[in-house]
Amino acid sequence: MWIVFAFGSALFAGLTAVLAKCGIRNTDSTVATALRTIVVLVFSWGMVFLVGSQDQLFGLDSRTLLFLVLSGLATGASWLCYFKALQLGDINKVVPIDKSSTVLTILLACLFLHEGITPPKAVGTVLIAVGTVLMLEKKDAPTRQAQGNAWLFFALGSAVFASLTAILGKIGITGVESNLGTAIRTGVVLVMAWVMVFVTGKQHTLKQIPRRELGFLVLSGLATGGSWLCYYRALQDGPASVVVPIDKLSILVTVLFSYVVFHERLTRRSGLGLALITGGTLAMLL
Repeated sequence: MWIVFAFGSALFAGLTAVLAKCGIRNTDSTVATALRTIVVLVFSWGMVFLVGSQDQLFGLDSRTLLFLVLSGLATGASWLCYFKALQLGDINKVVPIDKSSTVLTILLACLFLHEGITPPKAVGTVLIAVGTVLMLEKKDAPTRQAQGNAWLFFALGSAVFASLTAILGKIGITGVESNLGTAIRTGVVLVMAWVMVFVTGKQHTLKQIPRRELGFLVLSGLATGGSWLCYYRALQDGPASVVVPIDKLSILVTVLFSYVVFHERLTRRSGLGLALITGGTLAMLL
């Protein structure tokens, strides 16, 4: 059953990137992240009360709570980097780098969770790494060239923190019902995101957000909430080194919608890269 949840996570994560891109055309990415997190928090706590796991809140041990908080901090950092990268660069370039966190996650899962690296996993890891490099071939539009490669820095940061999120979340989620664990982590992300808004002095831009972009940010938050609930439910029962690669198949959804919505086309080289990433991910299911 955890495989079904993992694929559900991939679907919602793919929609998240496209909806978020629509919501940050004129809205600052840090402010957008903080607003989206409110939606995710409401969504996740709603699920907690729906399944009746709120009673477990006061029975959590300190170790579980610590790793949930650390996972939330890593998630917050990953989100801030990810949506800044999306604001500066093309989806078809940012998302593959973010999804390359799979490689680092597998290595970290081997070191800290003692999940072995089988031949299919090894082959899949290589294919994903090569595919990611190939997808970076797409040239920048003139408006992006003027901004340099700042998007690349943020995209790499997103990938690193996403890997830490998976490992810390796997450790923390073992001692708590998955919906409750997701809600606790989301609370940490919310605090972190709003602290960043006020530290950078961007709170005054809240009144300037176009209504249309605000609608997309709300939809993006709902998609993220759905993705998280599926993702951590899958992590609770399945191995992190397999759940994470399945989740990264969201790149297929993202590429499809980025073509339909933003008319971002793949070249032959980047198309080959996407095929390798997909093949590598499927190889890990063996």
